[in-house]
Amino acid sequence: MKRNLTPLDNLVMNFDQALRTVFGKPQVTERTPPDTDLQQSELSKEEARHVAGLMRINHAGEVCAQALYQGQALTAKLPNVREKMERAAQEENDHLAWCENRLKELGDHTSYLNPFWYGGSFAIGALAGLAGDKWSLGFVVETERQVVKHLDSHLQQIPAQDEKSRAILEQMKIDEGHHATVALQAGGAELPTPVKKLMQTTSKLMTRTTYWL
Repeated sequence: MKRNLTPLDNLVMNFDQALRTVFGKPQVTERTPPDTDLQQSELSKEEARHVAGLMRINHAGEVCAQALYQGQALTAKLPNVREKMERAAQEENDHLAWCENRLKELGDHTSYLNPFWYGGSFAIGALAGLAGDKWSLGFVVETERQVVKHLDSHLQQIPAQDEKSRAILEQMKIDEGHHATVALQAGGAELPTPVKKLMQTTSKLMTRTTYWL
């Protein structure tokens, strides 16, 4: 029999999830990493540094997405919406693991600013959830649309021989597009233009700093 969770239970679980996401090993799904059977390619020092910067951005973006979904799941009013947010968050964990592993292969690190990105995104997600499920879902739709654009840009910058990074980003793009579609079909509302512009500005700030840090 499934026990109803109290608000305190949810807070403890979210705190545990935050620690796993930023400092530990988040729980992934059963999926095999898309680059498993691909060989490591020869990259120049400059190419490896650039790819690492891009993968660090993508990893930080997944930290933000994880926090966003957890914040929304905490405040979502409808159980079916909460379940959708939680499932999407689980799939984002796959992306986290894939990007972190690729960074290790490149001899680089995840962003030092991840705790900051997680905290800010969690707060935004919780506020979106409080605003109402249609706006919460609409926020997911717009977030995922912007992520897909970033991934398209990164795919154009990845060296042709780097099949491992390309495979990861291509699968992430498929997943993010699916998340946007699911949120839209669940009743996501179109966000006002000023909100979209603010999201784009915040995203630019995150990507420019995370590339280096």
